[in-house]
Amino acid sequence: MTAHLLTGARLLAVAPVAVAFARPGILHPLLVADLILLAIVTDLLDGKVARRQGTASASGMLFDHVTDCLFVSAGLAGAALAARVPVLLPALIVVAFSQYVFDSYVLDRRKQLRMSAIGRWNGVFYFVPLCGVALVDLANLVPIPLAATALESATLLVAYSLIASTLVSIIDRATASAR
Repeated sequence: MTAHLLTGARLLAVAPVAVAFARPGILHPLLVADLILLAIVTDLLDGKVARRQGTASASGMLFDHVTDCLFVSAGLAGAALAARVPVLLPALIVVAFSQYVFDSYVLDRRKQLRMSAIGRWNGVFYFVPLCGVALVDLANLVPIPLAATALESATLLVAYSLIASTLVSIIDRATASAR
């Protein structure tokens, strides 16, 4: 139950973060950064809490992963609407996640998600461009010469790298059955 509450807190942060990135200035940058930090902390804790309390389950894992997908794809879609990250990134995240669920439950006929190493690491790193966009907004509050520009460039570099690694993950998963 506690693990679900942690995941639920992350789910509640989806819409505010997406809207804040799509419409910069609608929420204070510190609040947006706090919501992203909340999402990261709850993502790190929910599975550990579930295992420690003996409540870990396939449905809990699915709830966690769906919430992660919603958080990062909605947040990045908001950032893409404001031309802060490429629109291809959130679109590919949704494709990769849909493929992950379809392959696990339909093609492999499993009763739980079948993870891959590259997909796991992509899932972790999808939070990085969100942090980058939030840090750019925070850097704009304290005028440090070139800080926001450097952070914007780093965020775009990470976003394009994630586009490439997500495409690799999609291809890897699509060809896994042939191997």
